[in-house]
Amino acid sequence: MSFSWTPHRFVGGALALDVANSVIMRFDPKRSIDRFAKLEQMNAFPKAAEEFSAERALFGKLAPVKPQNHKPFLALREAIDRYFRARVLGEEEHTLLADFLDATASILRLAEKDSLEAATAHSALRLLAEEGMARLKICGNCGWLFIDRSRNRSRTWCDMAVCGNRVKANRHYHRKKKEATT
Repeated sequence: MSFSWTPHRFVGGALALDVANSVIMRFDPKRSIDRFAKLEQMNAFPKAAEEFSAERALFGKLAPVKPQNHKPFLALREAIDRYFRARVLGEEEHTLLADFLDATASILRLAEKDSLEAATAHSALRLLAEEGMARLKICGNCGWLFIDRSRNRSRTWCDMAVCGNRVKANRHYHRKKKEATT
């Protein structure tokens, strides 16, 4: 199955969230896909981020993750997901914050200035410091993290064109099926 990084893969609203969202269906082990498990997909991500990320104006050309930084970078991705997901869910995140800050510090010590690793760490720290934290949500369909930038903060899905349509189509299907059986 071929794969390419498309605008839909960058709906998080922050590079750090787009990196965290590189795991598809994270909480469904049977359907979960790690888009960074294949080296060519991880190496293609920075170029796509330069084109599609909401924060692309904040960074220039991004270098791919150096091989020696793969493990710490993936640890950062997981720390970002755990911490910000806990914040959205209102769970206790005290130790998760420490893990997140440790992972961020580790990457900043290792990474070069114009690398995907450094840009991701800076994006996560900006997100932590922003008032936008109150706008952080989890998609009701796929479970991705995203920033709700709608005026009335009513967004339910990361992307209406993908997740919103899937939910609405599924609802319509079940409603018609129920009507057919009654």
